[in-house]
Amino acid sequence: MAVTKTHPIKSTLKAAIDYICNSDKTDGKLLVSSFGCAAETADIEFEWTRRHSIDKGTHLGRHLIQAFEPGEVSPEEAHEIGMQLAKEILGGKYEFVLTTHIDKGHIHNHLIFNAVSFTDHKHYHSNKRSYYEIRRASDRLCREHDLSVIIPGRDKGKSYIEHQAVQNGTSYKAKLKAAIDRLIPTSSSLEDLLARLQREGYEIKRGKYISARAPDQERFTRLKTLGADYTEEAVASRIAGGPRPSRQPQQRNEKVSLLIDIQNNIKAQQSAGYQRWATIENLKRAAATMNFLTEHGIGSYEELAERCDAVAAASIRTRESLRDVEQQIDDLTLLGKQIDTYRKLKPVYDRYKASKDKEKFLRGFESEIILFEAAAREIKTSGLTKLPSTEKLKTELDGLTARKIALQAELRKIQREDKEYDTLRQNVDAILFGSKDQNRQRTHELE
Repeated sequence: MAVTKTHPIKSTLKAAIDYICNSDKTDGKLLVSSFGCAAETADIEFEWTRRHSIDKGTHLGRHLIQAFEPGEVSPEEAHEIGMQLAKEILGGKYEFVLTTHIDKGHIHNHLIFNAVSFTDHKHYHSNKRSYYEIRRASDRLCREHDLSVIIPGRDKGKSYIEHQAVQNGTSYKAKLKAAIDRLIPTSSSLEDLLARLQREGYEIKRGKYISARAPDQERFTRLKTLGADYTEEAVASRIAGGPRPSRQPQQRNEKVSLLIDIQNNIKAQQSAGYQRWATIENLKRAAATMNFLTEHGIGSYEELAERCDAVAAASIRTRESLRDVEQQIDDLTLLGKQIDTYRKLKPVYDRYKASKDKEKFLRGFESEIILFEAAAREIKTSGLTKLPSTEKLKTELDGLTARKIALQAELRKIQREDKEYDTLRQNVDAILFGSKDQNRQRTHELE
């Protein structure tokens, strides 16, 4: 599980960057990375980007912390996850410095990024939406690396803070839901249930929606915000003996669904009714599987295996192509930044080279000289002998961006197809060979 939090840097940018780059905390600076800048001169480069921005905002940068469960991840893997997160949420538009600290009981990442983009010179907007995007990206990356994540409940819309409160046993919503669940069997109507809640200390407010508030709670909670099972209509229906809406069977779609392993399903072993439903459901899913195979001209297990392998290979190729294009975009974007810096500071550097008292000139333009020399080194490393025009760079970048969008759409389509064929293969295996336990039993009988 990775927990994230973020806050603005309003002053002392250099001090903040120096802190996260501390050698003792980052294994001798082995766990220090950067993008669009050098860690040693990041504050200068941040400021240079801000200087050329009309929409500067009020902050110098933002500081994001990503903390991992103790003992769950290695420093190298944590750093890799942090880099993936930074590239995803910042989209290659903001300079940043990423470090991984290993001096505490839990490994954690520090990400400091510029408050202004070096590509369009617009400032970063931090709000609830951007924070939830960061959290969702962090959770997804944790899943991809087989790390634990905060698993949301059935109810949609539960906030991150609310989930943590539930875990700690302090959630007002959780307590209200528990009270309603407890009182439903003994209540004769919705009005009776509300009266019982009042006797337990809840304050009830009526309006367009019914709301309740615990004795020490600051704000009222609308019943409908507790989830589908706690709307006024749902509670009244449950009191009358109706089922929970969340447990109603969902409408079927045309996708092929995985067969239910009844033999190893605990619920099927405990409930004869569920076992009967699962048996009928499996017949429907098996029929849908056979229909799909017929419609797609797959007449043998070997053909199905070949189709699965082909889709998996296409997924790998497309993913690799997407990574290559994304790397080209990053490289070209950074090169464009260095070329722009080079052109803007070339007159200052020429004056510096022509000055008779270089030390005096340097004292007045040290930042500019550092940035120019860094840009010149990067341009030389790229192998360019002639600087391309801004229009040429933009045209090439637009072409790569269009290619990236097309590859992303293609990858999503192939991934859906890959998942579908994987389900088909598992279903066919179950139909032809039975469950794994049955296979092991047959093998034992033949020995």
